[in-house]
Amino acid sequence: MAAEMLARSADWSLELIVTLELEAAGRHSDFVDLNDIASTAGARIFRTINSNSVDCLDAIAQSGADSIFVIGWSQICREEFMNLKPGKIIGYHPSPLPRLRGRAALPWTILLNEPITAGSLMWLGDDVDNGDLIDQQFFHVAPNETAETLYARHQAALAVMLERSLKLLAAGTAPRLQQDERYATYAAKRTPADGLIDWRAAAADIDRLVRAVGKPYPGAFTYDRGERLTVWRSTFLPDAGRYHAIEGQIVDQTDEHFTVMTGDGLLRVEDWESGANKRPRLHSILGSL
Repeated sequence: MAAEMLARSADWSLELIVTLELEAAGRHSDFVDLNDIASTAGARIFRTINSNSVDCLDAIAQSGADSIFVIGWSQICREEFMNLKPGKIIGYHPSPLPRLRGRAALPWTILLNEPITAGSLMWLGDDVDNGDLIDQQFFHVAPNETAETLYARHQAALAVMLERSLKLLAAGTAPRLQQDERYATYAAKRTPADGLIDWRAAAADIDRLVRAVGKPYPGAFTYDRGERLTVWRSTFLPDAGRYHAIEGQIVDQTDEHFTVMTGDGLLRVEDWESGANKRPRLHSILGSL
């Protein structure tokens, strides 16, 4: 989306798009092939697995670009990269900086039950997500927000900010607002293994995990008779003491869903898949291997 907006802008020309090697695309859940956008814009495309490599740095230097936009790219830009265009490298981070600097900001937004978040357009600084701010777009986080819906809302926030900022950036008059370090927090890296469900947790917390690591991410998961079972959608329910079962035990089942006992109540699983394509058995116990 950002590349398309740059290509359409009367104040900018898109000279080069750096993106992943196609062979490495499977490592990233939200990969989008930008070849068609580059072709339409008349921009050169350069594929790499390391934006700090000599070949990549040379490609950017030879493009003759006045500014560099780093958007949707999870690698840290090292000193050599930053020296390509000092003070003219622009980034986007999906959090209300200085809160939630670092990795996996979208899942952490849901896991932390944040009521409000923001997208942050910034000048890249000398450390992780600490650069001066150009613009921020705040919005509420819905109680049933998922990774997929939050991702789409950040795309919309970025579009609003680019609409406001591209002309200012081209003119050299865009703001440089220093972040307030008193409010800085840091989000740690997450891996697919962090999606393992602990059925001893509260039902609301498990549901929050399901929403936080769902599509386009690998998903929350458990094991049924040794087979991995990924949970894509769930709803936590009041128990009212009707079921006596251990955590992870399936207590009810229909063609559309099954219900599991958790640490404090019931979780209804409404969308799931398993490698063996088997339905879990009523009263079986889900857990880790």
